[in-house]
Amino acid sequence: MGSLWDLVVLPLVFASLSIAVGVITHIYGLPPLLPTALGILSAAGAAFLWRDIRSKVTGKGRTAGSLVSHYLVTKVVGWLGRRQRGKLEADTCDVTRAQEETLLRRLRKNADTLYGKRYDFSSIKDISTFRERHPVTDYEHYRQLIGREAAGEDRVMLVQRPARALAGTSGTSGASGAVLLSTGDADSEFFMQRTTKFIYNPSLRQSEAGTPSIAPAFQVPSERDLLYLHLLFALRDPSVGTLESNFSSTLFYAFTTLQERWQELVEDVEVGKLSPSLGLGPRLRAALEGLLEPDPGRAAELEAHFQQGFRGIARRLWPRLNLVLAVDSGSDRIYGETLRDHYCQGVDLYSPVYAATEGLIGVNLWPQVSPRRYLLCPRSMFCEFLPEACPEAELPRPLLIGEVEEGRSYELVVTNASGLYRYRLGDVVKVVGFHNQCPIVEFQYRRSQMLNLRGEKVSEVLFLEALKQALVLWPGAQLVDYCCAESDILGDSVGGGDPHYQVFVELKGLRNLTEVQRYKLDQCLQQASAVYKSFRVKGSLGPMRVQLVSGGAFAQLRKHMTDSSGAAPHTFRMPRVLRRKDHAHFLVGKTVS
Repeated sequence: MGSLWDLVVLPLVFASLSIAVGVITHIYGLPPLLPTALGILSAAGAAFLWRDIRSKVTGKGRTAGSLVSHYLVTKVVGWLGRRQRGKLEADTCDVTRAQEETLLRRLRKNADTLYGKRYDFSSIKDISTFRERHPVTDYEHYRQLIGREAAGEDRVMLVQRPARALAGTSGTSGASGAVLLSTGDADSEFFMQRTTKFIYNPSLRQSEAGTPSIAPAFQVPSERDLLYLHLLFALRDPSVGTLESNFSSTLFYAFTTLQERWQELVEDVEVGKLSPSLGLGPRLRAALEGLLEPDPGRAAELEAHFQQGFRGIARRLWPRLNLVLAVDSGSDRIYGETLRDHYCQGVDLYSPVYAATEGLIGVNLWPQVSPRRYLLCPRSMFCEFLPEACPEAELPRPLLIGEVEEGRSYELVVTNASGLYRYRLGDVVKVVGFHNQCPIVEFQYRRSQMLNLRGEKVSEVLFLEALKQALVLWPGAQLVDYCCAESDILGDSVGGGDPHYQVFVELKGLRNLTEVQRYKLDQCLQQASAVYKSFRVKGSLGPMRVQLVSGGAFAQLRKHMTDSSGAAPHTFRMPRVLRRKDHAHFLVGKTVS
């Protein structure tokens, strides 16, 4: 195919350039030597550009148009990236000015709304006045206002209609049934190889007023089937260079699906048809199969790779693969570790951003550093900081971005582009340094994701470290997933006794745990937390109870939670502490020992 393009595409380019040069010569009466020289230089430049494209952009069966467009997009994005990095560097050198400009721009934009008039945004000229006039808020402060906006009432919180549908949160923020408005400004904050991006039906809610949803663009009805199709089209192309998703959990589930259904996928590649197990309508199936063609050679390659096992499978399937792009911090840490150590062994994993449904918070400028650290973006949100573990009854005045200290942890309070002001995000971060004047942070935990039956305040980071230590004492066990529940939400279903933690664990390589092995986790947590140990010694807390759940239980829980909450599967983050009784009882029903 390459020689054909050399013979066809380049002559067409040369012919076009010759015609253009001839027209210029005729119009301006140029001497013969000059247009000849221009023609030679132009043709040489086109030839060089084409060879550069062919050398840097690859892909099986790609047209010249797709190669050129891919190359140009990559160049443009690279230029934009360098431009934005320059702006970011400038902002970090004067972070207070950048923060104030960001805040005042948001206030001016929405000053003529019901909410803006309530707090007289039009008269606010500086950070100090804003903080004096506007309280620190949580989701309940906005619930009714968002409902009115969703029902079609104009200028409640935003001057313009939301750019797209209401976005369901992942469920770990502690706000039950939380949905947030999404604007073009918020979306714009997120920004030579082939990339496979795993993304699902965006379960964005349609408001009463018809706020548009992008769901119709996704015609595949189920997440399970769409994941299968992602894998199928990726497997057909050995030139894939990047695997990308919002969170590493999505890629983790992709590889576990690949491990379960590889024979079915290989058969589809071989015959160029879609598996009859996919729930697709006739027209959609025909349209998708029109993009396929039989490829017995590639199918044989794939089968040989799968027969070798799944450790390091990604690099064997895609020899050009050099990057996995997905967030692997916070609750996604265990999925990132599994990808790095097992499925994607030998491939760099880059966690690019720290973000939430509320918007972009920080960017990772240190790809190789672990734990992941992020530079706060001064023009994405106006940020304030509540000191960690401050009393709820007497919240102190939040600190500004220039007042935080290295080594201290804070809860983020944000003012964003979607109508939230001085909003308690619920995320606790640790300041680990500064880039110029701007803080660099590590995500620690979510305030709602803390085990706290007696005031012991065991964070998800602390609990995970204890669990990983216990895993070493469970020979052959590999952690797939886990979460906890405080015994009071389960009631009589777990028996009586002192308040305790109920721990649900999905393992590979181990079918059962002895009571002695289960108690190792309690001992490890006591070693990690002196406060937890003190409550255990006093008898205020009973020993935690560890329950093994069946294989795939957490994937089923994930679907159950997204179906009931409206959160998009590709933005869902598994809660490590279950706060709803039905979620905890769902896992009780999956317990095998």
